[in-house]
Amino acid sequence: MSAKPSISDQLLAWYDANARVLPWRAPPGSNAADPYRVWLSEVMLQQTTVAAVTPRFEAWVARWPDFASLAAASEEEVMGAWAGLGYYARARNLVACARAVAARGGFPTTEAELRQLPGIGDYTAAAVAAIAFGQRAVAIDANVARVVARLFALADKAEVPAHADRITPDLRAGDFAQAMMDLGATVCTPRGPRCLLCPLRTECRGFAGGMPEAFPARAAKKARPTRHGTIFWLERDGRILLVRRPPKGLLGGMRALPTGAWADAPPGLAGAPAAAGWRLLEDEVTHVFTHFRLECRLAAASIAAQEVHAEGEWWLIADLGAAGLPTLFARAAQLFGRERWG
Repeated sequence: MSAKPSISDQLLAWYDANARVLPWRAPPGSNAADPYRVWLSEVMLQQTTVAAVTPRFEAWVARWPDFASLAAASEEEVMGAWAGLGYYARARNLVACARAVAARGGFPTTEAELRQLPGIGDYTAAAVAAIAFGQRAVAIDANVARVVARLFALADKAEVPAHADRITPDLRAGDFAQAMMDLGATVCTPRGPRCLLCPLRTECRGFAGGMPEAFPARAAKKARPTRHGTIFWLERDGRILLVRRPPKGLLGGMRALPTGAWADAPPGLAGAPAAAGWRLLEDEVTHVFTHFRLECRLAAASIAAQEVHAEGEWWLIADLGAAGLPTLFARAAQLFGRERWG
């Protein structure tokens, strides 16, 4: 009588037949993944969906196909190319990491060495070590944690790493990591899991108990506080004033429209560039950050070229799409564009 296939064997057989085709992946079983592409994709995919990342990834590698080309890029170029992907510290860390790799003469291959590079934490180090270099490493993202919690009916999330380690095989650890990610993304989804399609259904304690969605237990969401600000559109001769945000903090180092402080109460025109005739628009723009919700009023003014000297750069309005504005300011610019004044 033959032994029952292990969890990893069952999952890898499913992955061989059902692996998602993604531009940063090698085919199942090939062990030929490009380390640069694996690393880049893992950084881009943090807090961002595959659908959003895929076209941006392809454009990125067309521009910077390897560590050397990215290391030679200016931080300003990289931040502009990153615009819209959010969590902008990731972009600064990409440049810093590429330069560190160039300085050391190559990308490290072990989990421990990878953790020493800028912007690479435990998850990314494990994912790159497994997927790019075939090492046995346990990469646990939200999808993997959900699969493991349901598979073993774990009420305590702290138990997930030990159980994930227990089922990770010595061989094909990279394929196994990606199989777990795919299973969580396409079958073992947060809501409405497709249990009848799951290759691990007969092993799953959550399914056996009839309540797979009960795992992992969800912590109560904390209410986000609301902060307020004003975004300023200062125009002259078909150009708009743009500034660089401080290097540290939210949207650090990004090109942006000027803004006053973000405070607990609407600040009015506090922090406006030196100009007269500010006009508040009826529209407002709202953006949700990780820890707070931001509501911004919009103020516009138009000046003659000789009227004021302002810190920043005057960007051609017709070419504003090339400025690489973060989503908050890109949406504000669209609203300003609808209500251009004479």
